[in-house]
Amino acid sequence: MHAYRTHTCGQLRATDVGATARLSGWVQRKRDHGGLLFIDLRDHFGVTQVVFDVSSSAFKGAETVRTESVITVTGSVVAREASTVNARLPTGAIELRAADMVVQSMAEPLPIPVYAENDTTPEELRLKYRFLDLRKDKLHRNIMLRSQVIASLRRRMIDQGFTEFQTPILTADSPEGARSYLVPSRLHPGKFYALPQAPQMFKQLLMVSGFDRYFQIAPCFRDEDARADRAPGEFYQLDFEMAYVTQEDVFGAIEPVLRGVFEEFAGFGKDAPWAVTSGGFPRIPYDEALLKYGSDKPDLRNPLVIDDIGAVFAGSTFKVFASIVASGGVVRAIRAPGAGAQPRSFFDKLNSWAQGEGKPGLGYIVLENGAGKGPIAKFVDEPRLAKLKELTGAVDGDAVFFIADKPEAAWKFAGQARTRIATDMDIVEKGAFRFCWIVDFPMFEYDEKAKKVDFSHNPFSMPQGGLEALETQDPLTIKAYQYDIVCNGVELSSGAIRNHRPEIMYKAFGIVGYSNEDVEARFGGMLAAFKYGAPPHGGSAPGVDRIVMLLANEPNLREVIAFPMNQQAMDLMMDAPAEVPIERLREANIRVHLPPQKKPD
Repeated sequence: MHAYRTHTCGQLRATDVGATARLSGWVQRKRDHGGLLFIDLRDHFGVTQVVFDVSSSAFKGAETVRTESVITVTGSVVAREASTVNARLPTGAIELRAADMVVQSMAEPLPIPVYAENDTTPEELRLKYRFLDLRKDKLHRNIMLRSQVIASLRRRMIDQGFTEFQTPILTADSPEGARSYLVPSRLHPGKFYALPQAPQMFKQLLMVSGFDRYFQIAPCFRDEDARADRAPGEFYQLDFEMAYVTQEDVFGAIEPVLRGVFEEFAGFGKDAPWAVTSGGFPRIPYDEALLKYGSDKPDLRNPLVIDDIGAVFAGSTFKVFASIVASGGVVRAIRAPGAGAQPRSFFDKLNSWAQGEGKPGLGYIVLENGAGKGPIAKFVDEPRLAKLKELTGAVDGDAVFFIADKPEAAWKFAGQARTRIATDMDIVEKGAFRFCWIVDFPMFEYDEKAKKVDFSHNPFSMPQGGLEALETQDPLTIKAYQYDIVCNGVELSSGAIRNHRPEIMYKAFGIVGYSNEDVEARFGGMLAAFKYGAPPHGGSAPGVDRIVMLLANEPNLREVIAFPMNQQAMDLMMDAPAEVPIERLREANIRVHLPPQKKPD
């Protein structure tokens, strides 16, 4: 018989009754019923109930063993009485009647609970004792889901004709939009490597090198602040690139991969399967997304849309809105079908919410019997009301909410209001993953702080219209072949058809103030490669962490990462970052210069 186990704790069934078995695992729970002691024994695969009779030589040891200790139990498999069968457990029809027990490792009193109802352990403690936290059933399943998702992504990419390559971890610093982590070079004093924010340049160079379809489950490193959907320090992405492709070719390659993974795992931890976008993902131009949804990451489960109805109030007697329109501002409307039946408290609550967001309130009209009611209704005469209905499609029984402000402020708050109204009405589609592409991002934007034109998204993207557009158009009107994948309001990735022509790169960077010499100094390796024949190419990089977060229905990335940092980018379990002995710093030719400490108030 094996020294530790003949079966796992999730393996024994009624067909094993009468057999002798040996199990090893953690003591999950103990129940003392006088002459009988029950232990739920858990391993990676499941839980088996073990029974210790007072007459057994193992009974005394079982009495003293602590929860979460590791034990090995040998005994006979017996059928449970019908009244004690546990249908919730795969092993619930049997139990192991213990004849012998060996304590492999006695656990000390636990600093955090492993199995407790309504667990309220602070996150800092959970991260400090992550090895205990990972024993919890939900978190354990999340990490297994992550592994299975990555395996599925890898399999599906290979089936799509992609080849997996590994790109360097120690590389040169490059501008990617965030701070890089720097690594000092011992052999080259005063010089530093950088951990890659993404394999962007390497994957493009693979295309230039003659490979056709690359992918990698790529680790990326960025020294940036944490958010619920952004882990500080490091993250993983499904990085891919394709040669000789248009934007639609990229979409056609990755859509089946993402749809397949979400269909495969959409039922994870849920009572019923979830729906996944079928067919091609909707393509939504960036400008349309801001107007209709108030976000470049629209949640398409929300049926509400935003309309531009400035024409309704232009020159009207409602001077607040009329003056905003006259000064170049906009008025947006959100039609809420059937909301006219809501009680007054519904509208008051929304108004209070808007005021809490720093706005004057959230004006509205309720349509009833062909007329309007509400605080703004008196300013909307019959012709203007007809125009409102025409522009929004509103009918009797609907409510229409209004946002008036400068364009950028208006679309942002309209997006927030769209989400809030739909949530309060409980009309957001449940049990679904809804994908879309956001396309036609602007190539440039005006930086009010720097008072200059700058890149708005990815400087290495191909502008729509190519060199001619850069030479003849107002830069702020130029669109780029840039696109984002969005699912349920979460951005999974950004991507682009790349700028593979040096003359276009020089011109694009020249528009934002870089000389040719600047471009060559900063991107010389890429430019040199492009000068020796580069194919048109493009790709994207969906975030693995965010994919798993959505599938697991978790609100935070830390719930799907085995060993995450906290919000201050600290690993509380391994005590990182940590001070380094002076001898190690000298080897790397580093002298620490700490900022002055603040004096106490």
